[in-house]
Amino acid sequence: MTALEILNVHAHNALSVARAESRDRHFVQIVLGEFDSVAAHFPILFCKNAETGAFYAGAMLGLKPGENLVGDSADRDQARRLLDVVREGFYVSDENIAIDRTHPRLTSGMGEPMFEADGTPAPVLRGIQRALGQLHAGVPHTEQFLARLLALKLVEPIDLSFNFDDGERLAVEGLYTISRDTLADLDDRTVLELFRTGDLSRIYAVILSVQHVHRLARLRNDRTA
Repeated sequence: MTALEILNVHAHNALSVARAESRDRHFVQIVLGEFDSVAAHFPILFCKNAETGAFYAGAMLGLKPGENLVGDSADRDQARRLLDVVREGFYVSDENIAIDRTHPRLTSGMGEPMFEADGTPAPVLRGIQRALGQLHAGVPHTEQFLARLLALKLVEPIDLSFNFDDGERLAVEGLYTISRDTLADLDDRTVLELFRTGDLSRIYAVILSVQHVHRLARLRNDRTA
């Protein structure tokens, strides 16, 4: 288990932080505030937490664990901006920020200093603080959004099967999306309520983002060809 240390300017003023990278992450958890920006570049899908069974939303960056297809693509910078990527190596612990001293971002010996000469947070740390704050506030709202979708039976498994030019066949399982058919069958009163709460725009962001799955498949096919 990772041993975390509470961030302290006196103990950690010499530490530097390497630039955030999505590296080998294929599915990155996101919150509602990221939906619009993520939907423009990556598929937004839902997955169940292996321990709790609860749904969470994520940006899909690859088709299987350990495979990141965007790290060397035009969307590399967009992946770097995902809040859960920005905060890597840093955690919220009660009212404090905690760090994992063994994380590659803190052990590479490269990057930017976390603190200014006067002990105030440097720009890189301020960015991490913002990301942690947005995630901490956004996770409960995202859970509530997913609970509303589930109550309306709008969440359904998505069938993702691929045949690549090198002969590989790949089936991606355990992911979910929003059912267009169930959405179309909702009564007018429910749709109006979804519109007024802002949920309808988020729903369409998820639905439209699925088109990016095919782009990921093309990136993978080009890489293996």
